[in-house]
Amino acid sequence: MLVTLTSVRGHAPREAGAKMVVGRDRTWDTVGGGNLEAEAVERARAMMTEGRAAPESFGSALSDRAAGRHGVQCCGGEVTLLLEPLPVVPAVAIFGVGHVGHELARILARHDLDLHLVDTREAQLDEDRLAPLADADARVHPHRVPVLPEMVVPSLPPGTHVLVMTHDHAEDAAIVDTALRRPDLATVGLIGSRAKWVRLRARLLEAGLGEDDLARVVTPVGLPAVPGKDPASIAVGVAADLLVRIGARAGAHR
Repeated sequence: MLVTLTSVRGHAPREAGAKMVVGRDRTWDTVGGGNLEAEAVERARAMMTEGRAAPESFGSALSDRAAGRHGVQCCGGEVTLLLEPLPVVPAVAIFGVGHVGHELARILARHDLDLHLVDTREAQLDEDRLAPLADADARVHPHRVPVLPEMVVPSLPPGTHVLVMTHDHAEDAAIVDTALRRPDLATVGLIGSRAKWVRLRARLLEAGLGEDDLARVVTPVGLPAVPGKDPASIAVGVAADLLVRIGARAGAHR
């Protein structure tokens, strides 16, 4: 939530225009501290918890005659604060930047999101190959990991949409297993045939995951109505399906 001190009459700890950002567990910057700031943080977190999306404002008198829940502020002025929900930028992680992954990255780079690209093959993420993403609207985060790409999963932001399309089915299995053990991630998409999923599904069940966990896997990813098996066509179908899911998740949060 963005908290802005929109107006000040008389004396106040901060000038009009001062801002702070409130998260669920921490805050950034300050609008003046004391009861004023504590009340703003409390209201902002209540808005987040209740899912209220419309901006709200409230006034506060900085007087020793004004009862405050979090102490007394006697600067003598009166202030108004505006509380606004900040948009949450979607995050997508593509594991495997081969033919399809590279085409998919080029499409998704045109969107306002955090795009994580993970590959164990150094050449797949070298400067020349990433050059088409230089003017991306997305924030592109290459992860060059020589082994164990699943180790990137714990560092992904909550709500990340994971797409698994590596060159190695063993890597795919490890990444899907690790992703399903993070309940705060969004969708886990897996490229490949139904036969591949049958084998991997049995392996994940043997590893201790349950049916509810496996239900989070989307496979095969993409829109089947999109014709063609070339990388660019597959990437179009996967991107379209993913953008629908991102939109649905955002709408559900609103």
